[in-house]
Amino acid sequence: MTGNHDKKVILSGIQPTNKLTLGNYLGAIKNWVRIQNDYNSYFMAVDQHAMTARQDPEALRKNTLFSIACYIAAGIDTEKCVLFVQSHVPQHSQLAWTLNCFGYMGELSRMIQYKEKSAKTGTNIPVGLFTYPLLMAADILLYDTTIVPVGEDQTQHVELTRDLAERMNGIYGDDTFVVPKAHIPTVAARVMDLLTPTSKMSKSAVNENGSIFLSDSPADIEKKFKRATTDSETVIAFDSQNKAGVSNLLSIQSAITGESIAEVVARYEGKQYGHLKVETAQIVIKELSPIQKRAQELVDERTELNRILKSGAERAIAHAERTIKRVHERIGYVVL
Repeated sequence: MTGNHDKKVILSGIQPTNKLTLGNYLGAIKNWVRIQNDYNSYFMAVDQHAMTARQDPEALRKNTLFSIACYIAAGIDTEKCVLFVQSHVPQHSQLAWTLNCFGYMGELSRMIQYKEKSAKTGTNIPVGLFTYPLLMAADILLYDTTIVPVGEDQTQHVELTRDLAERMNGIYGDDTFVVPKAHIPTVAARVMDLLTPTSKMSKSAVNENGSIFLSDSPADIEKKFKRATTDSETVIAFDSQNKAGVSNLLSIQSAITGESIAEVVARYEGKQYGHLKVETAQIVIKELSPIQKRAQELVDERTELNRILKSGAERAIAHAERTIKRVHERIGYVVL
């Protein structure tokens, strides 16, 4: 196993299907940076998952590289963590096929995200959309992962992974797979769409003015926050049910500054929504500017980024291959 054998393994990744958002940063990446020293950490850009929908090849390559660059620029230590692109490690696809043979049609058809996405896709539903939870399970099981940080909408996938691991452990031995646990980080922010604050901020939002992208200029960030939906009242208070827009801005500030919601609210006593919008924009710009600058430097100067990706792939493959060999021996393949 790469890293300290006494530490638990944590794994997480984000699809590079579009530009990363402030929601990706505050909800995932910033939390990865905070916890990276506590675990043997594996972080990746999950480009194979992106293929469940048609992708423009050049855009996918560009977004994948920029995603990895943002991870590094945000503070991921590439010496301590294994940072890689999913498609650079062929064992993900290898293990996914094995899990395809142990997963059941019924349990896959009950996956909430499959139901939602297939309803939008129409009649020509890609097989990959149906089976991608098995690839996600392979991602997790390959590295003997113990902790999977996820949002509430992803816990079902971790439960499926646990079921598959326990199913195969029951057939081939209790140590065939490590059975992972889902972890919903308490400090990770849930960032909502600026225009529709009852929905989560998304990379694929129909109206991009509701999303802050990590590639947005300071002027664009300020413009989007000034247009953010609030309500017809004038008091700045946290109430996610009745004041979703205002609460979203307060949450964003809290996630960046480390202040409690109550402390942020106290700063706005007697102030108006305009102050909240402008100051939230300023706080976000200050947080993102150095990340954007470093990420762009890494993308422009590909030598260092390529070195990091090659090293990360080699380290990931070393661990993944041990898992594949163990599984193949257990299920009866001829292992050389």
